[in-house]
Amino acid sequence: MSRQNYYRQRKKRARYQVDETLITELVKTERKVQSRLGGRKVLELIKKDLNDSDISIGRDRFFRILRKNNMLIEKKKSKAKTTNSRHCLPVFHNLVKDIAISKPNQAWCSDLTYIKTETGFMYASLITDMYSRKIVGAYIGDSLEHFGCLTALDKALRDLPMDGHPMHHSDRGTQYCCHEYVEKLTKRGLSISMTEINHCYENALAERVNGILKQEYELDSVFRTKKQAKIAFYQAVNLYNNRRPHMSLKYRIPNEVHRRAA
Repeated sequence: MSRQNYYRQRKKRARYQVDETLITELVKTERKVQSRLGGRKVLELIKKDLNDSDISIGRDRFFRILRKNNMLIEKKKSKAKTTNSRHCLPVFHNLVKDIAISKPNQAWCSDLTYIKTETGFMYASLITDMYSRKIVGAYIGDSLEHFGCLTALDKALRDLPMDGHPMHHSDRGTQYCCHEYVEKLTKRGLSISMTEINHCYENALAERVNGILKQEYELDSVFRTKKQAKIAFYQAVNLYNNRRPHMSLKYRIPNEVHRRAA
């Protein structure tokens, strides 16, 4: 190797090292807020900072840097039963399975999930817009009774334009089939859709949102108190809505997509 090539390669290695240091620092900064956010989404969020620093990096090299610095995220699995579909309450057909969702407030999906604490379980009720992926209604309490789902629904309806009449999709749990819940939907002019055969598959988006909140925002942890779990839950919903890019939205943020399209 010539002396010229030697110094050129040494300068290149030094530059790569500087780039890697900045990249890992930017990732650490973002992970302080969203500790389990996946690599692709982190790259999207830090892209502007990289461009401002005149750093161009492909996805493969970015992931090599993450792997080298032990910064890849391992997905965790969690499962618990929050749905009781064996009851004699009225049920409804699946209205969303064969339609294309093309705008906000066309269809919402709802689900329940649990959060562990050292003093017992808490249960989170979520309503998500199926187009923008924004969580439009959320509530957490220490009971599986229908009150939590009704409270989340009230929050979603509060911000719904008066001319908005989304389909409301859910599983066939008693919380969504109870007379109070059905009456509130009907009174506001929302059509009712429910899963029919495969509950998880037919409500996949709602299940996915539950998984994101648990895996990426550490709601699968065991919290010391219910107060801590409640604070963590609402912080996670806020970050999800206002900070998390979605591949299905071309790496845009749910609240941004919902606001602009609506």
